[in-house]
Amino acid sequence: MKKILTLGLLALASTGLAATTAPTLTKGTLKIGMEGTYPPFTYKDDKGVLTGFDVDIAKAVAAKLGLKAEFVLTEWSGILAGLQANKYDVIVNQVAITPERQKTINFSTPYAYSRPQIIVRKAGTFNPKTLADLKGKRVGSSLGSNYERALKAEGGINIVTYPGAAEILADLATGRIDAAYNDRLLVGYLTKSQNLPIRGAGVSSDTEAVAIALKKTNPGLKTAIDKALLQIKADGTYAKISRQWFGQDVSKP
Repeated sequence: MKKILTLGLLALASTGLAATTAPTLTKGTLKIGMEGTYPPFTYKDDKGVLTGFDVDIAKAVAAKLGLKAEFVLTEWSGILAGLQANKYDVIVNQVAITPERQKTINFSTPYAYSRPQIIVRKAGTFNPKTLADLKGKRVGSSLGSNYERALKAEGGINIVTYPGAAEILADLATGRIDAAYNDRLLVGYLTKSQNLPIRGAGVSSDTEAVAIALKKTNPGLKTAIDKALLQIKADGTYAKISRQWFGQDVSKP
């Protein structure tokens, strides 16, 4: 009987279900912080249902962990502080890995790669190639984002901050700002799927690695999430999600 029990436990561990022991704020649940206003990564569709690339990735990871995915929506400006305040276990919201962020939070292995891109009005004549071309212009950026930091580092740019991408693009479309600076994948998706009068201009040569953010005090959850990410890539789940949203594999630089 003891031998049978031991074999049963080993079989359970091999299926990945043992990962449910990963420490979370609420037993059996993975609380996931995200904006909910950042298409195509995390947003609400016409029926008010939360959807997007990051939503699908988060659900797939939670499933591999044997946990129920629970989404907690918050503005980007306070999303990292919310993690530290234990409002959620992780953030799945295109959080780029930066040295500054690594000082205070932990990251999973990267699950996506992209590049920043300058965005302008489709019908306009302004065609900036680099950040230097934005000097003296009004440029929209999400408050507290790595995009805002890059604009500040360039200097000479009139940065207009917003709580999220939706507000930035709305003001860009109506001419309240001259340009925006955000994710290349966002531009590609919106120009194909929605009738927004915007277009991509100059693209940064710096590739950004995106990962799931979590607290440094929870190494057990990081280990479990890293394993889950490997599993969804190995079984084809990741490729299916990536092709659905972008028509390409975004798991490689």
